Amino acid sequence: MKRVLCATLEANIAHSVEVESTFVRALPGFAIVGLAQQSIQESRDRIKAALGSINFNFPSQKITINLSPSDLPKHGSHFDLGVALLVALQKTNVNFEDFYCFGELGLDGSVKGTASIFPIILSLASRFDNLRVVVPKESAELAASIPNIKVYNVGSLQEAAEFFQNTEFRESRLVKSKHEIFQNSIAIADKTYIINDDFELDFADIKGQAHAKEAMMIAAAGMHNVLLEGSPGCGKSMSIKRLLYIMPPLEINEILQNAANKSLSGENTVFKKLRPFRAPHHTSSRPSIFGGGSSFGAKIGEVALAHNGILFFDEFPYFSKQVLESLREPLEDGQVLISRVNSKICYETKFLFAAAQNPCPCGNLFSNIKPCKCSDTDIQKYKAKISAPLLDRIDIYVQMDESGIDDVSNMSSKQMRANVLKAFIAQKKRGQKELNGKMDDKSIERFCVLSDEAKDILKNAAVRFGLSHRAVGKLKKVARTIADLDGMDLINKTHMLKSLKFRHR
Repeated sequence: MKRVLCATLEANIAHSVEVESTFVRALPGFAIVGLAQQSIQESRDRIKAALGSINFNFPSQKITINLSPSDLPKHGSHFDLGVALLVALQKTNVNFEDFYCFGELGLDGSVKGTASIFPIILSLASRFDNLRVVVPKESAELAASIPNIKVYNVGSLQEAAEFFQNTEFRESRLVKSKHEIFQNSIAIADKTYIINDDFELDFADIKGQAHAKEAMMIAAAGMHNVLLEGSPGCGKSMSIKRLLYIMPPLEINEILQNAANKSLSGENTVFKKLRPFRAPHHTSSRPSIFGGGSSFGAKIGEVALAHNGILFFDEFPYFSKQVLESLREPLEDGQVLISRVNSKICYETKFLFAAAQNPCPCGNLFSNIKPCKCSDTDIQKYKAKISAPLLDRIDIYVQMDESGIDDVSNMSSKQMRANVLKAFIAQKKRGQKELNGKMDDKSIERFCVLSDEAKDILKNAAVRFGLSHRAVGKLKKVARTIADLDGMDLINKTHMLKSLKFRHR
């Protein structure tokens, strides 16, 4: 009996699978057992055709392939390569050692990549040392970017068979080059970060709105949740779409995780310097935003795809009440738990939540030119769609000015990103694991040090406005970011007053 290693993906967690084979004297047959789902059972015909391409003659024996552990459901066409190698090399003196083999076989014997290969390898690499994997050529560059693993590429079943029989050929298949995105990086506090110099959408395009731009800069520097309110056409959506380009740089592991999440959603696996930006429509269903699916595997949703990036809700009050109230837990806990009968899947959801809304149903409540046609009852019903507990999770609120023909641009994205980077470096050099907006209570007490004047202002504001413990913490965190942008270690009176100015009341 021979065995080769593979793995299966259960939501976002990969589980090792031993692929075993036996040839016994019986009526000829080819069976795959071990809770192999339809995608694996169908592989038998592909494997037979691929083996025929290398002139392999099936023996007059019964071939049994077992996927162990047998109580774990398995799916995916990436098992093809391992199964075919066990059949092709059954009678040879080959030791597959501890190599993991992944790849879908074409009928001509070619080895193809699948969307699940990268997240599987990334999950395995986070739990096992000295990982060695054999993958298709098209998946090799992505997989080789994962730190501390060895990646070997093969283009066909013939090459894969030679790989395990010829040591010299094996070493020639080792992938040594890294993805081009990782070639230009900087070190900050002993971590490697990838700087984005692309400003495809620039804040210089937005005329006026100096107050909103300052808010965007603070939000980006500390990953603070932000709500923009203003008349139609004042630049709410424009500002939030440009927020992506001034965000702090991504660490290499964050880029890898973002790519893995995209693979889980069925999208093409690509490495990007920019953080994720997800903007679901207000008619989106709850499962599409928070994830869902069958009891054998919950699918990833928009909140998890926005991890490390931005989740943007345009037309904020028009999202369903169920979606809005369900948003409270991911915003507070930084994770979403999807529970099903046979599985419980947890996804990380540490994102910057950005929302935009009109001040009233017709949008003209703040206008000095256009009259508002809404009644007080209409406005009250519109505002009531956003509950107080959800608003309490918003760090920064901005009432945007009405656009004027004489407005000029006062700041570009490049200038704003330079300030954000300065604040980001200050946070990392302090030893913070999370950016200011995502700090827990212990980190707030440690890093948000207030002057006596700032303490008095915060205390008076808490009494006057009846602020919750969460609201007080958010005021401290926003003030911490403002102080970082000013290059100050101590949060003073000015920083706290500005933080209060951005607080929703």
